[in-house]
Amino acid sequence: MATVVGFRALFVGSVIFLGVHGSVLGQEMIPFDSLHWDLTQADVVEVGGRSALQGGATLKDIEFRDGLIEYDLYLTGARSYPGVLFRMSEDHHAEYFYVRPHRAGLYPDALQYTPVVAGIVEWQLYTGPGYTASWESVEEEWIPVRLEVQGRQVRVFVGAGSEPALVIPYLEGHSESGALLLSGPRDGTAYFSNFRVQAEVELDFEPAEPRSPPAGAIKEWEVSQAIPPDRVRGGSYPNSFSLFRTDWRTLEADERGLLDVADRTPRVNQAGDLAIARHVFYSEEDGEVNLNLGYSDEIDLFVNGRRVFSGSSRYQGRDPSFLGIIGLHDQVPIQVRKGLNEILVMVTEYFGGWGFMIQADEELAPKPTAHAETEEVWATSDLFLTPESVLKDPRRDILYVSNFDTNFAGKPDPSGFISRLSLTGEVLDLHWVGGLVAPCGMAIWQDTLFVAERRELAAIDLASGEVVNRWPIPDVEFPNDVAVDSNGVIYVTDTRSSNPADSRIYRFRDGEFDVFVEEGIDNANGLWIHEGGLFVGNSGDGYLKRIDLETGHMNSVFSVGSGILDGIRVDKNGDLLVSRWGGQLFRVSPDGSVVELLNGEAHGWNIADFEYLPEERLLVIPTFFGNQVRAVRISGEG
Repeated sequence: MATVVGFRALFVGSVIFLGVHGSVLGQEMIPFDSLHWDLTQADVVEVGGRSALQGGATLKDIEFRDGLIEYDLYLTGARSYPGVLFRMSEDHHAEYFYVRPHRAGLYPDALQYTPVVAGIVEWQLYTGPGYTASWESVEEEWIPVRLEVQGRQVRVFVGAGSEPALVIPYLEGHSESGALLLSGPRDGTAYFSNFRVQAEVELDFEPAEPRSPPAGAIKEWEVSQAIPPDRVRGGSYPNSFSLFRTDWRTLEADERGLLDVADRTPRVNQAGDLAIARHVFYSEEDGEVNLNLGYSDEIDLFVNGRRVFSGSSRYQGRDPSFLGIIGLHDQVPIQVRKGLNEILVMVTEYFGGWGFMIQADEELAPKPTAHAETEEVWATSDLFLTPESVLKDPRRDILYVSNFDTNFAGKPDPSGFISRLSLTGEVLDLHWVGGLVAPCGMAIWQDTLFVAERRELAAIDLASGEVVNRWPIPDVEFPNDVAVDSNGVIYVTDTRSSNPADSRIYRFRDGEFDVFVEEGIDNANGLWIHEGGLFVGNSGDGYLKRIDLETGHMNSVFSVGSGILDGIRVDKNGDLLVSRWGGQLFRVSPDGSVVELLNGEAHGWNIADFEYLPEERLLVIPTFFGNQVRAVRISGEG
């Protein structure tokens, strides 16, 4: 079997598009000479009483679409994969038919059709009826081969029989026309002769049976670019920073439910490539669903941030005869939550096909969206320094913006600061209060602005803009968001990256800190107080949770599947507005139903700890890595 690199060399070195040359097409045999062929990777020899070709050679001056391709094969029975590639394009796509003489008479795949996608010969993804067939080979005799090609259909005849040995109802490649290439070994095990090609031929094909995805097949995915496998920690869910910086593109599975990753990204690293794919679905209730899956070559499957399956299906990976062909051979039960659920797949390719298919035992509802309900009103220039939080001053009708500065640790002096911004987006004072260490969440009580710094809670007098006090937070790792109740009690989340499960929420009253809650808190981030409840974004398990301030009772409100739950507010209807730091804004009704209103990730900006102005229905967003503040109006009564 030719390698990806080998095929790319043939593609790049030999594909020539000069239109259809009259001396090439027709019923006459095309001689194996340098006038008609690029013979750089082939030899012309005498075998079986004929002039024959061994190796790989591209026919010059042709762009083939439909018609007849005919040639004879001479085989010794040794392992080899001689065949023909047609409709071969300059961007490394082709259709490929070949034989496996060493499997003839033993296995049902001695004849193989596969597309070549972005230089990958994807035979592991295409097997069974319409792709492979059994065959009884003949050794050391010339065997006629004929391909009848019309649109997406092909009939393949091998030998002297009148019935096709393989019927291909659907060609799966991406090029409609292109070059022709004979591909075989250069080791004396297979030869070609009597090559002929004819384009102007009337071929009669019955319409192929229509195809539709099987019930429960997950079709729509977001897929990353190719990543070296050693850059991803085995068995670990990728962190939010790397996911946000990924170049996501939407890709749909085919009619079989197969997601061909090569449709999204070509192979980059000869030692192996990994791609990440994700799908978000909605459930009205908690429950359990079975996922049936197939993959090539290796997979790690995560549901709502937790790994639920890992497997390897590499060629010869389990035993010397193991092919690693794809199929729904594995099943895993998953726990589904009320709200949004995320399926994330890491699939690694080494050889033979890059893809996966996942089929649920029930139809999964799509993520509800209402993006038309949001409209951008204004945006600042990118003059901020990693804006993390925005808060309105109700007395002065201005906005405060905390500038975190992700590079603060490498600077000799504290580089974080607070900016002042008008409600229409005018920067009033970029460096209003400086000298802060990684400022994050903010809250106001009695004309004092409380700000979470790296290991302290700072108090800023709003009248003077002076830092009037700082209180060290005991045993804290990453103070993140701040909220204050009607009695002036302040709550601070501690987002502990070294051990997220050890996260906690601190309470500050009478000048002292104590741990308000730590059980059930995992990588906590956003905070908001509403009607006697402290809402917390529990990013470790992807839940928004509510803690009763009187009893301490905690319950889960809804799930976003995974990711950092950052901003939390309540609109005039009593609906929750919650942001996922990666760029999504959700509206959550009191009954727990959820809809995505905005996806900033598609535009390259985060939605960190936002502010919401109910009277104006205005969402004011710190875009973090975008270094801007953006205002978005939400339509409706909220």
